[in-house]
Amino acid sequence: MENIKAKIDKNAKIGVLCGGMSSEKEVSMRSGKNCYEALKRLGYINAELIVVDENIASVLKEKKIEYAYNALHGKYGEDGCIQGLLEILKIPYTGCGVMSSAICMNKEYTKRVLATCDEIPLIKSVFVKKGEDVHKKTQGLNYPLITKPVSEGSSFGMTKVNKPEELDNAYNEAVKYNNDVLIEEFINGYFITVGVLENNGSVFATEILEIRTKTEWYDFDAKYTKGLSEFILPANLDEETTTLIKNIAVKAHVTAGCSGVSRIDFMMKDNKPYFLEINTSPGMTDTSDLPAQSNAMGIDYDHLVLLILNSAGLNK
Repeated sequence: MENIKAKIDKNAKIGVLCGGMSSEKEVSMRSGKNCYEALKRLGYINAELIVVDENIASVLKEKKIEYAYNALHGKYGEDGCIQGLLEILKIPYTGCGVMSSAICMNKEYTKRVLATCDEIPLIKSVFVKKGEDVHKKTQGLNYPLITKPVSEGSSFGMTKVNKPEELDNAYNEAVKYNNDVLIEEFINGYFITVGVLENNGSVFATEILEIRTKTEWYDFDAKYTKGLSEFILPANLDEETTTLIKNIAVKAHVTAGCSGVSRIDFMMKDNKPYFLEINTSPGMTDTSDLPAQSNAMGIDYDHLVLLILNSAGLNK
């Protein structure tokens, strides 16, 4: 692709925000360290690694940070909270804004927004709030089902439900994480994911990563146990299907109001993609999907970091 040029002065004080107060703190620390080291290699001599806690507003003011590079994951980091704080402090920040971050953290509200675009294929589902009759709500769905907490990552609290007798236990597992639960029809296929980036006003998709698991579905064990998943990059898809998926990913990014960077996940069945979720602050570790997807299309790690840095702004 065309040359990726720096838009922010190399002397600017850039704070790489990592750590945070979510269950994904350790992953964020690894993402942040890598992004910080990339910025140093790119010549940003005043870049600084900042571990986020409840005193982050004071720290940013004391250090006179001019730009925030968001490498946070999970609660407070990709749900609109840190974005809102940075808006108040008038510190331009990378990635998605307050609204899109908050919406995409919630799987149900993401689907409601994306339902406004007919070209994005959604899985049939119901939204169950605390106290509602889960059996009554799911009467229109076909088994097997997947129960999901609406605002949790890494497949925490997710259960495959093969028959109605298993539904109560699955629902009770999900509500350990969130009061609200999304229940979808199970797509018996395989998992794919694609990054979406922006450069000079152009929104584009990365190469598609295909993940084939040895487990029944892409659960926690498949994600984090070595040898349980096979990664295929670029995905083993024909040109027409590849183009379709990339177009849908870009449409999802734009429809949800995302900016700068996102990663869109799908299930594939019978050569058709079904939308799963949008990640507005994708991992940037040595083993994360987005750096591998970008590298496969000719964007190395440092230039990926530069692209994301170029997205820094306010009022997103």
